[in-house]
Amino acid sequence: MTQAYESDLLRLLDERGHIHQVTDPGALDALANKQVVTGYVGFDPTAPSLHIGNLASIMLLRRLQQAGHRPIVIMGGGTAKVGDPSGKDETRQLLTEERLASNIEGIKGSFERILRFDDSETGALLINNDDWLSELGYIELLRDVGPHFTINRMLTFDSVKLRLEREQPLSFLEFNYMIMQAYDFLVLARDYDCRLQLGGSDQWGNIVNGIELNRRIDGREVYGVTAPLITRADGAKMGKSVDGAIWLNEDALAAYDFWQYWRNTDDRDVSKFLRLFTDLPLDEIARLEALEGAQINDAKIVLANEVTKLVRGDDAAKTAEATARETFAGGGAGEDLPTIAVGAEGMRVGAVLTELGFTVSNGEAKRKLAEGAVKLDGETISDPGYVIAPGDGETLKLSLGKKKHGLVTR
Repeated sequence: MTQAYESDLLRLLDERGHIHQVTDPGALDALANKQVVTGYVGFDPTAPSLHIGNLASIMLLRRLQQAGHRPIVIMGGGTAKVGDPSGKDETRQLLTEERLASNIEGIKGSFERILRFDDSETGALLINNDDWLSELGYIELLRDVGPHFTINRMLTFDSVKLRLEREQPLSFLEFNYMIMQAYDFLVLARDYDCRLQLGGSDQWGNIVNGIELNRRIDGREVYGVTAPLITRADGAKMGKSVDGAIWLNEDALAAYDFWQYWRNTDDRDVSKFLRLFTDLPLDEIARLEALEGAQINDAKIVLANEVTKLVRGDDAAKTAEATARETFAGGGAGEDLPTIAVGAEGMRVGAVLTELGFTVSNGEAKRKLAEGAVKLDGETISDPGYVIAPGDGETLKLSLGKKKHGLVTR
């Protein structure tokens, strides 16, 4: 049962399932009901693409903008030089300035599709925290910010406590991450009148630190909202599949594979994902979640189309659905399937499976072949020595089980 909020912001976040914790919900609700609130989420550019685990946080900013408020995307060009220890068992690999800059360029497009960037009062901003963090002098940081943090308190936060309990090393570098993130909130509040930080539930401690730092140094009241950790019904964390991360960028994961991930959603997750990751009206979601039996597949197709449209665009969603329809319903081979060229000499079937990403190793490919799970143009292949050698201009369809299909050309 949702809480009775007055503001469009908290009401929208609540009814869509985005709220886990809120600091001072009454005060934030009142503030959002009377003025435009600027809020931010931070994203450390540790890879050239974000994945769907990040999509939940991007949707927080989208909801903020939909409710008439201003979102800020913080690119963690500074914090990524340290690495967030939250939920990690080991220290992140340190990235070079060049790699961080390249990653930021790679992930900008995802925000530009999902948020509206313009000069209006609610137009989104994209800001790199390296702009101020790299300008900080160490002594300056220690004197101005250090006195407001106690080691006793820092040791109580999960990001630190869990690492220590598991006897995993926590470097002094990482230990400073929460101070840097809190300082981000202080700068944003001063320079952009940013009153709200949003993030996943694992960011609660970091958000609280930023709130307390604003109060202690500037006497300013700011707020935090965290979203629940998004897990699938099978207990797996969002953003991963058996084949690896589900990337948002087209150059990291084909649109068909992205679409297919959502199409294969567990029946139990359809309702939750429609609320979290689409803009469909709640009454339409209620209609879809009431579908039973084989009809639930219609809701999954709607989910796959809506999320793909949001992240990749209309054309990507239409092409992916058409490919799926032709591949599964018509027995054909849609143009959007992953494709591999094996040359005139051909390639062993196990190597093709691994190159397509259907198996993680030749050993796994051999097991799948022995299980009879591999078909070439509808015919079962079990010999690991079988060489796939299409004729000139010929295209063959290679399938692993019922859900993985690819094209093999010369």
